[in-house]
Amino acid sequence: MPVALVRLSVRACAQPTHPSRETWQHGGVTAATHSTLFPQVPDSADAVLEGLDPEQREVATALRGPVCVLAGAGTGKTRAITHRIAYGVRAGILQPSSVLAVTFTNRAAGEMRGRLRQLGAAGVQARTFHSAALRQLQYFWPKAIGGSLPRLVDRKIQLVADAAAACRIRLDRGELRDVTAEIEWSKVTQTVPADYAPAAAKAGREAPRDPAEIAQLYAAYEDLKRARSVIDFEDVLLLTVAVLQDRHDVAEQVRAQYQHFVVDEYQDVSPLQQRLLELWLGDRDDLCVVGDASQTIYSFTGATPDHLLDFRGRHPGATVVKLVRDYRSTPQVVHLANGLLAQARGRAADHRLELVSQRPAGPEPGYAEYSDEPAEAEGAARRIRELIDSGVPAAEIAVLFRTNSQSETYEQALADAGVPYQLRGAERFFDRPEVRKAGSALRAAARFGGNDSLLDDAVDLPSQVRAVLSGEGWTTEPPAGSGAVRERWESLAALVGLAQDFAAARAGATLSDLVVELDERAGAQHAPTVQGVTLASLHSAKGLEWDVVFVVGVAEGMMPITYAKTDEQIEEERRLLYVGVTRARERLHLSWALARSPGGRPNRRPSRFLKGLRPGSGTAGGQAAAGGAGGVERGFRGGGGGAAAAPRRTQRTPARCRVCGRTLTDAGEMKLMRCEGCPSDMDEGVYERLREWRAVQAGRSGQPAFCVFTDKTLMAIAESVPEDERELARIPGVGMRKLNRYGTDVLAICAGQEGVGLDEDD
Repeated sequence: MPVALVRLSVRACAQPTHPSRETWQHGGVTAATHSTLFPQVPDSADAVLEGLDPEQREVATALRGPVCVLAGAGTGKTRAITHRIAYGVRAGILQPSSVLAVTFTNRAAGEMRGRLRQLGAAGVQARTFHSAALRQLQYFWPKAIGGSLPRLVDRKIQLVADAAAACRIRLDRGELRDVTAEIEWSKVTQTVPADYAPAAAKAGREAPRDPAEIAQLYAAYEDLKRARSVIDFEDVLLLTVAVLQDRHDVAEQVRAQYQHFVVDEYQDVSPLQQRLLELWLGDRDDLCVVGDASQTIYSFTGATPDHLLDFRGRHPGATVVKLVRDYRSTPQVVHLANGLLAQARGRAADHRLELVSQRPAGPEPGYAEYSDEPAEAEGAARRIRELIDSGVPAAEIAVLFRTNSQSETYEQALADAGVPYQLRGAERFFDRPEVRKAGSALRAAARFGGNDSLLDDAVDLPSQVRAVLSGEGWTTEPPAGSGAVRERWESLAALVGLAQDFAAARAGATLSDLVVELDERAGAQHAPTVQGVTLASLHSAKGLEWDVVFVVGVAEGMMPITYAKTDEQIEEERRLLYVGVTRARERLHLSWALARSPGGRPNRRPSRFLKGLRPGSGTAGGQAAAGGAGGVERGFRGGGGGAAAAPRRTQRTPARCRVCGRTLTDAGEMKLMRCEGCPSDMDEGVYERLREWRAVQAGRSGQPAFCVFTDKTLMAIAESVPEDERELARIPGVGMRKLNRYGTDVLAICAGQEGVGLDEDD
């Protein structure tokens, strides 16, 4: 298995005994992103560590000093950091009230709190940046400023409209939304109205109006807020930063409360959030950050991966752990995801992680081309109908698109096919009228159920919930069709399913216990699963996963989007597609249409991002993986026991063909160390025996043959016929992980030994 740990300092806490490989490698580890809804609480600190793989375990036990976790998609980052907090709490190293874990959505914060509670670490604060800042601001405002905190406006777009009217500038609905986004970007990057124009130009932003007009609107918006004594979402962070900077007594009080910080999705931190984090920390370094530069897809809001990528520069003695074991997706999905990033350019690409699937082999990704967008939607709906009929739950299927405007076509196609669906980003689950009404009914039954004849025959919690919700419209069989009646039934069915899971996990649970659980979930917006196909934009799909994913509209002009002009914008579009691809656990379908409307001119082309990856699309212009999966780096310690220095980059000489001397740039040629057209001195017998051996190894591991060694690597081995591990390790494509796992077999084959690896257990 891959070793993906980079340690630049020695941990201050003791390392527990490592589990045997069988504990985590052969089924003992819970799928990193597929956990039981209500697991049993571990009975000890060491029990918290059970089932973690070696790298997750390193995260969980590195409890002192700065820690940076580089976590690829599906590698169990939330699992690792929640177990880290829980282990520290259960071992008595961390006080629950002294830990502040921050993330970016209420849903993620709610999930983190739930997992910590299930691990026996209740009392830890897990919040969004804004929620944590708002609590502090509300508490300290009377002391630091005086009076009551101004009212927080839920939606700033009406204020922007009023500011435009005051400036006598006419904005249509689209411009109003875009100007609002520019104001938000300005505030999170700490740009004042007078500096907007040069700051936007420097950042390469395409302003929706003349920059001078936007600066004028921004200034008018701020004046209007002051006149009305209101603040917006970004003001919460700005004001908290101002209070902590200006009032040292307040800052010290906050720092006395929180001594240990964990930041999830660190690649999405804005300059303003980073400043707030620095003020929380003060001169301490008990900070753990988790992120993946390859999943940076919100730079238009001010997010930047620079804070993640520069972490070792700011904290030279940091422990850095790489999580690359992908527990979510099949090798086929992971191969496509790795292929997408192999073609990437830029700073984030230089730090990409090469994922290694831990799942059995699955079907190859499917590619489909259609004449127009309605035909593409009908094709997806038809295939989804077939999947549901074959037994795939509708809730385990998603259709992901680049823009929300694409949704309507798929809503219509699914409705025509009789497929239930839910639109992500629409009304939140606990805000739905039927869910609110059902909650009230369950609450009343919990209080007065003894007098309710509906519950006379209900013998357990699930039957009580079914009885109560039957009065709200739930039935054992779903209604026909996919309209509002079906949507209401799906909401109630989700509550019934949640009650069943809750009762199975907590023996003797009552209706009152379930009502408390629902209230906690409502506060965190941690909704249960609704049985319907999910329709979602690629941006809103971040952090989610499904068994089957349809990524649609993968055509030039949509992916990358038309207005992505610069290299940085194009690369962000590539990362967005990568996020979409890595949402799939088992089946992945990508499609595009040649025209927008039936009869339209078929002038669209498949996305450039698929070149070299889909069948018949030529060769990808990729580059060798950088900073991917393998190896252990150790920092250099200076004299006197000072902090470890960041490892120095070594200058690499260009690879040259060993036959003609030409500089090599193609990854395949670099593996062979010769041009594709130059003569080969390969030992054909060794090559064929290596291929036979590889087929057996692939069959045993349930992975495609290329996951053992690629054809090019086998050719390179057969050409050089290494005699020892040192010579074998020099061959590109081998690496320490594969050398440790396969080196003995490969060297035996090269030495002419018979039957190697063909009739022994791996």
